[in-house]
Amino acid sequence: MVLTDLVKQFEEAAEESKNLSSRPSNDTLLQLYSLYKQATQGDAGAEGPSNPFDFVAKAKYDTWVRMKGKSRESAMQEYISLIDKLKS
Repeated sequence: MVLTDLVKQFEEAAEESKNLSSRPSNDTLLQLYSLYKQATQGDAGAEGPSNPFDFVAKAKYDTWVRMKGKSRESAMQEYISLIDKLKS
């Protein structure tokens, strides 16, 4: 698959994620978030959230950190696959 096609599919999936018929579970939302961040920004930085009581930000950061080393293309493909699964 050509990278530009993958990027186009990824952008379409990101748009479709806003119109899912039902809200995914929190775990699935975290997975979508981390795949999206990995695909668009790469590995998470060394600094986590500054507020230790911001549990949502911490959960998001921790999930993203687990993606470390995953290629941008692989993260995009997994994100697209997950959105396709959620749409059906």
